[in-house]
Formats: sequence, structure tokens, C-alpha cells
Amino acid sequence: MERAKIKRHINGWSLISFVMVILILLPSVEIVSNLIKPVNENWAHIKQYMLKVYIVDSIKLTIAVVLFTVIIGVVSAYFVTFYDFPFRRFFKWALVLPMAIPPYIGAYTYNGLLSYTGIIQTTLRNKFDIAVNQKYFNIMSLKGAIFILTIFLFPYVYLITKSFLEKQSATLVESARLLGKGNIVIFFKVIVPISRVAIVSGATLVALEVLSDYGVVSYFGVQTFTTAIFKTWFSLGDVESSVRIAAILMVGVVFVILFEKFMRGRRKYSYSNTKIKPVSRKRLTGIKKNIVVGFFTIIFLLSFLIPTIQLLYFASLTYKRVLNSSFITMSLNTLTLSIMAAIVITIISLVIANYCRIHEGTLSKIISKITMVGYSIPAAVIAISVILLFVNIDRNLKWFYIMINPNSKTLVLSTSIFMLFFAYVIRFLEVSYQAIESGYEKMGKKFFEASRLLGQNTLKTFIKIDIPMLKPAIISSIVLVFIDIIKELPLTLLLRPFNFNTLATRTFDYAADEMLQEAAVPAIIIILISIVAISFINRVDKE
Repeated sequence: MERAKIKRHINGWSLISFVMVILILLPSVEIVSNLIKPVNENWAHIKQYMLKVYIVDSIKLTIAVVLFTVIIGVVSAYFVTFYDFPFRRFFKWALVLPMAIPPYIGAYTYNGLLSYTGIIQTTLRNKFDIAVNQKYFNIMSLKGAIFILTIFLFPYVYLITKSFLEKQSATLVESARLLGKGNIVIFFKVIVPISRVAIVSGATLVALEVLSDYGVVSYFGVQTFTTAIFKTWFSLGDVESSVRIAAILMVGVVFVILFEKFMRGRRKYSYSNTKIKPVSRKRLTGIKKNIVVGFFTIIFLLSFLIPTIQLLYFASLTYKRVLNSSFITMSLNTLTLSIMAAIVITIISLVIANYCRIHEGTLSKIISKITMVGYSIPAAVIAISVILLFVNIDRNLKWFYIMINPNSKTLVLSTSIFMLFFAYVIRFLEVSYQAIESGYEKMGKKFFEASRLLGQNTLKTFIKIDIPMLKPAIISSIVLVFIDIIKELPLTLLLRPFNFNTLATRTFDYAADEMLQEAAVPAIIIILISIVAISFINRVDKE
């Protein structure tokens, strides 16, 4: 009986799932194994003089950004869901657009806007003869990083909270109003408690994005763990110290995840009956209407319209110098790599999700949780662990390379595009898996079971039944992963082969060389691609 049970669980689906789980965990094992190596002078210096700065700045940045994104995201979701006001439909969609602008691009744009030669200071000096105090326009600081990350990451909280509130019954709010409660009391006593899980989920995503960010903190000179990893790796060439910094950052990420579990709590809010009354929006009038419209207008201007107009202006000045044959080749390389990686990651997600659906149990739950590991670990940590892994593989395969070609170089895989591709799989598998798993949940198992009863094997059922029914989820998965890879910076900077650039790395290189106007061209292309992709997902969801 036990042998038959084991045989039933061991098949192509399970083997592929197990192999992928092992590959996802290998880089983390590399990090842990390198911690046992003896410390060097660099680490002693970092530990004594710099580590406290990295910890304090990372904590300050993360807490501040999470706090402000929660305030903006929850308030925006609340008013869009429960109230009717001018341009509500426009703002409901427009508040998603900041997701199309990577925060590092927003950082370059706002610095160009507020700099001494930027349009604001130039206008104040030339048109109004106002003496400008540089202190008030200096965004290159921790406060500036908080501002940038907040206005471009709040859609994470907004989308998740709005999606949750739209599915709630209006009875809760109406009952509170009948009891004589005001709007402020209802918001804090009803809306916030029932939305706690959604709010915490969005806030956790924001925290992970902040801890993983390199573009903004590097450009603004903020001393976080991510900048420390890059500085130690590139400036000092010290792998061991980079690994130790990465390990501390991983501990911080684990703390964030555990804190999320704690904040979710054990409270559950569900309907007491099956009659769910849809939310009826209350029309705002007078000063309240003006305040709400003004609030949304300011958020939209700061998070999307102003930076986009500034980028378009910069691009109009430099596109003739930037758009050449090498730029077109780079753009095609970016699109090809992103599309191929998105497709491969989606195929892997399909296989793992199908196995977990068919074989429900403890093992499948563990496998599904492991797919989340990559997205929870900051990109810089993944990059270092992948480099260590592939260098070890190359060392062990040195005899094989020489046997094939005596003049072959000893580092083959660790200098190829395959290493970057592998890192993308680890990093974005969870994004794809969530989309595919939600598709499987909507579909259920009855069609699968009916196909099996009719004599079709698992593979034929997967191809003929599952794939057609999962089409929306598959498209969403590919597009979501594609958007993330197009915008990805830390992984690509660390793992790209020599002379291989993407739109994101070219934007970063231009900005690092203080060529902000030239950086606008690849930045605009990234934003346009992201907007088209986001619109495509919205269309698929409506169908």
C-alpha cells in the first residue's frame, strides 16, 4: 500500500516541482554556507563603523514609507469605494498608473525637476526674481527617498485594499450609520478593522520593495543594506563581507514576514448570511467634495503626471542623440529576455500549481510556500547567492570544460545570460504562481476529475482542459512577470554579462553619469510598455 501511494505521488509533475524547489533553495544555502568562513578586516570595519548606520537608515526608510503608503492607499481606496464625486472613475484607474513608473526613474526625474537648473528653480529666479535656498529643494536625502518611494509604491496598498472593500457588504457601513456613528468613526472602527488583512498584505509588499530597492537609495546616497551590498561587492571586491550583510538583510526580511503574520491576527470577518448587499456610494457635496477631488488631484499629479511630463520634455531634447542602432538592439534584447523569462516562469508555475492542486497535502503546501521565497528576499541578496552558486558550479565543471575545449575559459555559466535568467526565475516565480493558483481555484477540480474518469491521463487533461480554461490567468501571469522584469534593476546590474544592457540598466547608467536628460528616453519606453501591459491586464480581467 505504501509503495503504491509513493508511486502515485512520484511522476513527471512531482519531479519537476521538486527540482524547482531545490533550485530555489540552493542560493539561500550558498549564503548560509559562506557565513562560516573567517571574517576579514573589511567586515571588522563595517561592523564597527557602518553597520549601525545601515540598520538605522533601513529601518527609518522602511517604517516611514510603509506608514505613508498605508495612509494614502487606504484613504484612496475608502473614498473610491464608498463615495461618489467628480472624476471618480478616472481617479480609480489613474491611481494605478504610478506602478508603471519604477521608483528609481521617479528619483531621477524629481532631482532634475528640483535641481538648480531645473524648471522650478529657474522659473523662480528668472521670472519672479526670488532668491532660492538650495536647502528647500534638495531631494537627495533620506527624506527625499521616503517621498519618492511613497508616491510610487502606494498603489500596492490602494489596489489590494480597494479590491477587498469592493467585495464587502454595504450593511456594515449602513448599520453603523443607523447607530449614529459619523464617517470618521466608521472609518476607524469598521473599515480599518475589517480591512486589516488586506492593509497588512499591501504594507508587507511595500516593505519588501523598500528593502530590495537599490536605484533610489543609491542615487540619493542613503546608506541602506542594499547600497552596502553593492558598495562592498563592487568597490572593495569583498564577497565574504557582502554575504554577511546579505545575511543580516535576510534576517530583517524574515522579521517583516513574521510581523505580517502577527499583525494579521486571528480575527476573521465573514458574512453572517448569504444575502450580500452591494456597496452603495454616497455622493459628496460642497467642501467635502472639493477636498477629496483636491486630494486625488495632488496624488495623481505628484505620482504620475508631473514626472511623466518632465520625462517627455527631457526626451524631446535628447532623443536624436540616444535613439540609434545600438539603442534599438538593446531594446529588442530587453523585450526578448523579458518575454522569454516570463513564459518560462509561467510554465514552471503551471507545473507546480497543477501538482499542488492534484496532490493536496502537507508536501504540496510546503512547495507552494517555497515559491514565495524568491519574492520575499531582496534582489541584491538573490544576486549574490546566485553568483556564489554558479561560480561553484563552474569550478566543479572545470574538468568538463577543458575536456570539450582545452582552451576553454573556466567561468562559463557564471558569465552567461543563463545566470541572470535563473535569478529572474527565483525572484518572480511567486508573482506568476499567485496568478496561476488563483486561476486553478476559480476552475476547481470537477473538470479535471471528469476528464480522468473518461480515461484521459494527467498530461492530456492539462493540455486539453486546463490550459484553455486557464487562459486569462496565464496571460495575466506572463504580463505581470514581464512588467517586473522590464523594470528590474539590482538583479540585472549585478548579473548581466559583459556589454549586455537593458532599458533599466541604461537608464541607471545615464543617471549615474548625471545625464538625466538622456536617461529620460529609455525611462519613457519602460513606462509606456508598463502602461500598455497594465491596460492589457485590466482588459483580460474584465473579459
